[in-house]
Amino acid sequence: MFFARGQSGPVHWGFTDREGGVSAGEFGSLNLGGHVGDDPQAVETNRTRVAEAMGVDRGHLLFLQQCHGNEVVVVDGPWDGAGAPRADGVVTATPGVALAALVADCTPVLLADPAAGVVGAVHAGRPGMTSRIVDTAVARMRELGAQEIAAVVGPSVCGRCYEVPPQMRDAAAAVSPESAAVSWTGTAAVDVASGVVAQLHANDVAVQWVPGCAREDERLYSYRRDGRTGRFAGVVVLAAS
Repeated sequence: MFFARGQSGPVHWGFTDREGGVSAGEFGSLNLGGHVGDDPQAVETNRTRVAEAMGVDRGHLLFLQQCHGNEVVVVDGPWDGAGAPRADGVVTATPGVALAALVADCTPVLLADPAAGVVGAVHAGRPGMTSRIVDTAVARMRELGAQEIAAVVGPSVCGRCYEVPPQMRDAAAAVSPESAAVSWTGTAAVDVASGVVAQLHANDVAVQWVPGCAREDERLYSYRRDGRTGRFAGVVVLAAS
């Protein structure tokens, strides 16, 4: 179920893999994405299993309607009747609320200040990196009282596997020069995670980087590798007392 998992004081975090769920076919088996064409009941079962593994009930494991933007919302409990908002980052200072970021090549970023009791989850694709969603998430956390923020950056498609047109690489490098990369075949590429890590460092955020390329590792979902596929997630929770 978990590609990587850890704990820092009351903060528990994990990045899921493809194992331990009930989805079938190309979504097998722990698909957490509800927008990819999988059986909705299977997705709910999978999400319930992850919630239980993180020590919360299903209603307290929050997923966003991700849209490759830079909006970050602040929450203090389960979604109301309107459902999940359109955003790509979420932060909370409420114990027992687990925050999730879905990916299938993009970079999942989990943020925490255990002493202040503030956590966050960010979906950072190339558009999110170039619009500096990390900056917004860090600012939202500091508004909630966070001071010493640390990040765990999860596995994502590596720069060698993310070929793009030269002008797209130039646009990304104009925001974060560290994101400019070269593909396996010598063409222009973008390393989103490197750009994200550079932005975290610029915000004085300590970084732990989980190794792994989504496209190269079949334990992970990868849109670039498979096209129609599921989603894995980064999940973080501030444990209830």
